[in-house]
Amino acid sequence: MSPDSARRAEKLGYTNVKVYVDGTPEWVKRNHLVLSTQFLKEAWIDKDIPHVLVDVRPAAESEKGFIKGAVTVPAAGIEKAIARFPPKDKKAPIMIYDQKGGADAVKAAKALIAAGYAPVDIVSGGFDAWKAAGFPVQTGMLAENIVYVPKPRPGEIAIEEFAKIAKATPPDTLILDVRNRDEGNAGMIKGAKLVPDEEILDRFAEIPKDKKIVAHCSTGVRAEMAYHKLKEKGYTVQFLNAKVDINDKGEFKLEKP
Repeated sequence: MSPDSARRAEKLGYTNVKVYVDGTPEWVKRNHLVLSTQFLKEAWIDKDIPHVLVDVRPAAESEKGFIKGAVTVPAAGIEKAIARFPPKDKKAPIMIYDQKGGADAVKAAKALIAAGYAPVDIVSGGFDAWKAAGFPVQTGMLAENIVYVPKPRPGEIAIEEFAKIAKATPPDTLILDVRNRDEGNAGMIKGAKLVPDEEILDRFAEIPKDKKIVAHCSTGVRAEMAYHKLKEKGYTVQFLNAKVDINDKGEFKLEKP
């Protein structure tokens, strides 16, 4: 966990607390992440955000029922199938599921990570969890071709426009930094307000509704999550989908995803 999360855990009485200094960007180069079926549905499928969803069960099992948009790549043949995945420089979000979120999903994730793909997520609980949640199931033949076509996401602000706002923020605009406190303490854009994404639901009162909100994090993932939370509450909001590095002087560097 982050240093800030570690401090909060210690305040709750936990004693065997470890800090992973390199954080998520380094973790995903060597390990898979986990996402819930609800997050997959609401944040990706329902919003039609481009991604690669891989069903690694045997084809005969997958055809009995699968998640919308999934492609079939049985775990037994994952190494040979890696050449079918989008080029790594496209940075396609990859989600994997098997029947229960078990060994087959982990095997496929490890193979993709070893081949240089990151991040790779495993759907917690697999297809069984998807069905148990009452989410829609499709049947028939799954697609075999793996297609990823990135497109601007709803609410996304152009990097050039964000840079202009960050250098001279208009009075009617607020830059909302949704990284964690440790990241913010290491350096923030001048005039930005720090409200970590996980705290937004409890801190709406601190975010003005009479201003345009532009959210950013370090990669775009948390900023997009913050965008949806604020949008649902009636805010005028955009988010930056980019890698952001900020030094202790507030100087920043932006890199396209």
